[in-house]
Amino acid sequence: MVAFLNWVVLLLCIVTATGLLLSRDWRWSLGFLAGQYLGVFWLAQSHLPVTMAAAKLVTGWMVCAALGITEFTSPAPIEAESSWPQGRLFRLLASALVLTVTFALASLTVPWLGLSLPVAWGGLVLIGMGLLHLGITSQPFRVILGMLTFLSGFEVLYAAVESSVLVAALLTIVNLGLALAGAYFMSTRSAEGTR
Repeated sequence: MVAFLNWVVLLLCIVTATGLLLSRDWRWSLGFLAGQYLGVFWLAQSHLPVTMAAAKLVTGWMVCAALGITEFTSPAPIEAESSWPQGRLFRLLASALVLTVTFALASLTVPWLGLSLPVAWGGLVLIGMGLLHLGITSQPFRVILGMLTFLSGFEVLYAAVESSVLVAALLTIVNLGLALAGAYFMSTRSAEGTR
């Protein structure tokens, strides 16, 4: 039953990471990010105590709240994406390429780290989608989403290697720091737009 749930959560991670890449509305993006942190909780709890994995979930939802409040109070509308690959078809094909590459890497990583295939693939999918997101965007909100997705994948893989409370606390501080830095850059950009 747990193995089946791992596959379902892997599908959740794939859907949320792809949804973050495709969505343009900040409300949908934060919903996908909150769902992604639910998947990170489930994948991390297979190697961590439930309380430490729950701390990752609560931290992720606090990050979503901080980014949501900043976007909600931002007076300036979000400008159009200035990068070259703007089409959803391109982003969908690029995410399919990331899924293929990460599946091949996950097959090699499973015996090396001693992970199950859904956990290894879920972590690598989040890392790959985060890097893809960072590579095709320049907006502060989208950049922070890409960095948080990358860090979520790293947390899933690193939970199998190290289960220290101090490391979990440091990763929590990094997540919250990224959210606060993103909120600061989003608010300064909107303040520059109103002048």
